[in-house]
Amino acid sequence: MGYRNLRECVADLEKTGRLRRIEVEVDPDQEIGIIQRRVYAQGGPALLFTRAKGSGFPLLGNLFGTLERTRYLFRDSLAHVETLVRLKLDPRELMRRPGTLPKALLGAAHLLPRRVDKGPILAHRTSLSRLPQLKSWPLDGGAFITLPQVYSEDPERPGWRHGNLGMYRVQISGNRYQPDLEAGLHYQIHRGIGVHHSEALRRGEALRVNVFVGGPPSLNVAAVMPLPEGMPELAFAGLLGGRRISLVPAANGLPMPAEADFVISGTIDPRRTLPEGPFGDHLGYYSLAHDFPVLQVEAVHHRPEAIWPFTTVGRPPQEDTTFGAFIHELTGPLIPDVLPGIHAVHAVDAAGVHPLLLALGSERYVPYAEKREPMELLTQANAVLGQGQLSLAKYLLIAAREDAPGLDIHDIEAFIQHVLERIDWRRDLHFQTRTTIDTLDYSGHGLNAGSKVVMAAAGEPRRTLPREIASDLALPAGFSAPRVVLPGVLAVQGPPHVGKRGESAADMETFCAYFDTQAAINRFPLVVVVDDSEQVACQLNNFLWTVFTRSNPATDVHGISAFSEARHWGCRGALVIDARAKNFHPPALEEDPAAVRRVEELAASGGPLHGLF
Repeated sequence: MGYRNLRECVADLEKTGRLRRIEVEVDPDQEIGIIQRRVYAQGGPALLFTRAKGSGFPLLGNLFGTLERTRYLFRDSLAHVETLVRLKLDPRELMRRPGTLPKALLGAAHLLPRRVDKGPILAHRTSLSRLPQLKSWPLDGGAFITLPQVYSEDPERPGWRHGNLGMYRVQISGNRYQPDLEAGLHYQIHRGIGVHHSEALRRGEALRVNVFVGGPPSLNVAAVMPLPEGMPELAFAGLLGGRRISLVPAANGLPMPAEADFVISGTIDPRRTLPEGPFGDHLGYYSLAHDFPVLQVEAVHHRPEAIWPFTTVGRPPQEDTTFGAFIHELTGPLIPDVLPGIHAVHAVDAAGVHPLLLALGSERYVPYAEKREPMELLTQANAVLGQGQLSLAKYLLIAAREDAPGLDIHDIEAFIQHVLERIDWRRDLHFQTRTTIDTLDYSGHGLNAGSKVVMAAAGEPRRTLPREIASDLALPAGFSAPRVVLPGVLAVQGPPHVGKRGESAADMETFCAYFDTQAAINRFPLVVVVDDSEQVACQLNNFLWTVFTRSNPATDVHGISAFSEARHWGCRGALVIDARAKNFHPPALEEDPAAVRRVEELAASGGPLHGLF
């Protein structure tokens, strides 16, 4: 059987050497986050901070810090989940007809939550200001819950079967929120709570919301799982956790897990929004303050000996990287059924997840053709960009499996080389110029607004990719320091960006006009203009993060000898991406040196954290 609650999980991890207690006092304002990030980077244990400054509750970090530990947490139930996936059984049908389950799938009996009259979560109440005031980065706008499980129900069809559990960040102090009475609820586009909120606004009523913190670890995973429409996250949490989720009523009448550690109950005010943020986000920058819904807090429940789980969000890889890898293990085999013709997709974590998506598809439309070119791939690309959170992809690189059956979509360098060897920039670029992008991505022309490009490659190689810079390479004034990033990819250092949001930088037009189609630079099919070419070229992750988080396809993709015909854009020479930090981008995340020094003193020889990182 799985863990009943978080305390059972902590006890097991400590018993098996997978958790370390931190018994020295440390500050939730940045210090705890710095420690957690360093331990995660070294593949270290889960961390229980028993003396968080100003907090009466212990904090649990790095719980999902390694894939091995995440698998261990669900060791008793993973086989049931994998069997369902392998047999392609619809959990929604199993919920309707649990008596039809074969013996091999008895674990699916845990799908159905159960209502109970009492539970540990009802034991105590507290206030927002008494919760751990965790702040991960110096410019964060206040204290945030970093592992919230936000629960809402369809106002038209109340009940857990039409509920949504999502991980949407919650600000519990700072800004203009009334202390202890209000919290900020930031949810991005393409999230289930938005459907419920829209229905509540249509009806002219407040939306009831509960924010769970802690409880069985399966609740955290369920909150970020891309489940099929109609499959409640509470049901999946029971399946993954190996126990039915017990529910008791909260102050606002919605259910809450009886074994949760904390639950904030309230309603979203239908008439008000307030600035939420800034907050260090998973793209590696600050998401700035914007108006978001206000949660009017009615009660804060907590169980006896409650534990406050947390994570740090920042430039990947971070703990949510492990979430992504674990979810891919569970859902990857279903991709061909959800997206016919697609064999695999890879949302590239190092690029901030949503900015770059790789896909391996099929090209079978004209199997008798002498030369293969992207046709079916384009249909599949449209399907990918219309599927749930995959629709947030900004750059989609798609290749045909027929050209290289052994191509591993998770070998990012090999995949990019495969595409660059085959792509025809005159034909194989397909833009959506005004569409939705990730709420946290500021490269576009507005909040939630930007563009996408599909780069499709099929057929035999068209070129051999250069690995060295030719001696006859010349650059226009102001551009310098060319570096080879990957075979076929050249980084060039440019002057600081000058321009306006939603417009192309004038100096990029000058850069491209400097070359003709015979210029040596065109031996590289892809050229990226960056602020620091040496830094971008020294590590693949630096290239992925810089190029795909700092560019908007519609304004930052240029080309040598570019043309537009019948509203199709292409180029006869190299493709050029302006990946400099723009003057309208938010700042990148940087740690406070004073806080880093304090943490490093604790980790020095003889210090209480020595040997931890």
